[in-house]
Amino acid sequence: IVVADSAYPSQSAEGIETIVSDAGQIEVLDYVLKSLASSRHVTPTIYTDQELRFLTDKDAPGISGYRDQLFAMLQDRRANALLHEQLIGRLDSVSKGFRVLIIKTNIALPYTSVFLQLDCSYWPPEAEGRLRARMTQHTK
Repeated sequence: IVVADSAYPSQSAEGIETIVSDAGQIEVLDYVLKSLASSRHVTPTIYTDQELRFLTDKDAPGISGYRDQLFAMLQDRRANALLHEQLIGRLDSVSKGFRVLIIKTNIALPYTSVFLQLDCSYWPPEAEGRLRARMTQHTK
């Protein structure tokens, strides 16, 4: 799931669906995160654009206030920052095997899209690692 800015490009990959919301990006992201929190089978891994941390109000008026709101919302969640182009590349790759939902909001600030990768909430990566290690030991 991508909660994007209003100028986010329409990606044409078959697995990508884009919808447009008249709501603000923070409002939509809050709704999506609360909806996912009520799910017992998926949990989001959150990615933001690395460029966001380096934007100034001189170049993007209002970005500091937005950034403060976003980071306050995500303070209890682990958010990963990657270059925007890397995130777009991942999205393109993921859409070949999975469905992707892009929600374009009414925000008009650069590098504000938030990418949510849905992972299994009842099977943590650590357990998967231990399983794979046991399997490797068994096959030796």
